[in-house]
Amino acid sequence: MTTTLESYYYKAFGFKIQSIIPLPELQKIPIHSNEEDIDIVVELDELSELWEETAYPNQYFSILGDAVLFHVPDIAIYRIQNGTHISISAFGSSSLDHIRLYLLGTCMGILLMQRRILPLHGSAIMIGGKAYAIVGESGAGKSTLASAFLQKGYQLISDDVIPVQLKTEGMPIVTPAYPQQKLWEESLQAFDMEPTNFKPIIDREKKFAVPVQSHFAGDPVELAGIYELIKIKNGTPNIVPTEKLDRLHTIFRHTYRNFLLGRLGLMEWHFQLTTQIIQKTDIYQLRRPHHKFTVHNLTAFILETIR
Repeated sequence: MTTTLESYYYKAFGFKIQSIIPLPELQKIPIHSNEEDIDIVVELDELSELWEETAYPNQYFSILGDAVLFHVPDIAIYRIQNGTHISISAFGSSSLDHIRLYLLGTCMGILLMQRRILPLHGSAIMIGGKAYAIVGESGAGKSTLASAFLQKGYQLISDDVIPVQLKTEGMPIVTPAYPQQKLWEESLQAFDMEPTNFKPIIDREKKFAVPVQSHFAGDPVELAGIYELIKIKNGTPNIVPTEKLDRLHTIFRHTYRNFLLGRLGLMEWHFQLTTQIIQKTDIYQLRRPHHKFTVHNLTAFILETIR
């Protein structure tokens, strides 16, 4: 049975959200008494028994019709259903910080897939009225590179999960997520930002939540470019265009939780969508040395391709 408690109301990823738990990262909106005006409901539920009945051993995901169950040991079980509801069954030892981390990451990525919105794994910035996505593996430096653009006065559209969908005329657009970045301590120090001024994402972790309200883009914008950031062992930073079918592979590789596409029956949808995206979008690969701080070189490369 779902617990009835006070609700909080927010805007994120283009949706109006009613949540049973506070989500301070998100932008608040007035209380909505009309339930039909709410796009996403975040609620509490008891999911342990359902998980035991349906999940395979050593698995973290289970598909049940229009719902995905997601189990994070010692944190919570989540159910993401029909693109409209996220239910949370928290374990007693879990913290609200841990619960929110997976709620706004994996759960939101799955919910976007359910709504047929492409979730790219990366950061998106606005330059000249258009969106440019920086994608890459975890630890590639996506948020750090995006932060370098914010330092130059550009605006953040999304960090971690980038929602992309098509307009009726086939133009891909990016919808703003919420005004926060996640930066490692060494990145903060490189930008002369004092880590003690920011809250760790999780207690004792060296990654921090950095609010960016004053540098946040509030409206959907066209996606004009995708930059895949990769680390190389040696050499100098450089940029090369991504050609032909490699463009499709780049988007698939950096689709958030792409291993779920087949299990959700979304491979054909994903192929058709990304085929249209690459017709409208420039794609490049940015290569940076593993142990050098090269964001200023990389921002120059990106700005030069845009010019």
